[in-house]
Amino acid sequence: MTTLVAAPKIMGVLNVTPDSFSDGGEFSTLDSALDHARVLIIGGANIIDVGGESTRPGAQRISTSEELARVIPVIETISAELLATGRNDVQISIDTMNSSTALAALAAGAKIINDVSGGLADEKMFQVAAATGATLVISHWRGFSTEMDQLNQYQDVAREVAIELQNRVDAAITAGVSKSKIVIDPGLGFAKDMDQNWKLVARLDELEKLGYPILVGASRKRFIAGALDADIDGHGLGDGSISNNRRDLATAVLTALLMQRKLWGVRVHNVVATADAIAVVRALHASE
Repeated sequence: MTTLVAAPKIMGVLNVTPDSFSDGGEFSTLDSALDHARVLIIGGANIIDVGGESTRPGAQRISTSEELARVIPVIETISAELLATGRNDVQISIDTMNSSTALAALAAGAKIINDVSGGLADEKMFQVAAATGATLVISHWRGFSTEMDQLNQYQDVAREVAIELQNRVDAAITAGVSKSKIVIDPGLGFAKDMDQNWKLVARLDELEKLGYPILVGASRKRFIAGALDADIDGHGLGDGSISNNRRDLATAVLTALLMQRKLWGVRVHNVVATADAIAVVRALHASE
């Protein structure tokens, strides 16, 4: 009998921002954020990824104080509800590039640091992860949102991303982060055009060679929309022609296809669609 495909963790996106690319402003109040967290958990999320700063292309940085004001009340409230309802199977992640925000979020109840900059935006991030023992997601990154579209020069995108991720992992370990606490992320959409994103997804084996758990965050991104509409270019022109519902379905299909890889997790907006895709793949393999 064929061994069942291991189900990746589902990381549900909770953006408490006014300007995120697909859901900006939808969950910017405490009540709406908590309600959405409940929806994500009911849908099957294992992790709630709370972010207070948009990283969409062209997004401007915000102050750390503003980020803290957005995320800490939300994390504290969700954490209290998880504790009250006995949901120790669900963890909270903080999506931040700031070490001070990460530290405050961990104190508020988060267990995972999801740093899209891989520690490059704040040199103290690895120290915080080491001191707290938090799980650390290290993403591939070459620059902030205002400049990343100009930093996508690669000869071999999959191999170069793997090399640059290994360098960041080495830096984290040198700072005291335990190897067992590290997860890597290819950084889809960050300093990569549509073609490069697809080449990277197709060759995740280059990242597997590094020997660390892998998180993939493709949900609703521009290269997903580009696969559905050939008129969408690498700069997002025509990007709005593809609805979130279509992007969510395409993301779920990609998740199903990527289950041949050994993924630690997938970061998605539509948890139900992804959970359904995972269930179908597992049912198919169970019948072989």
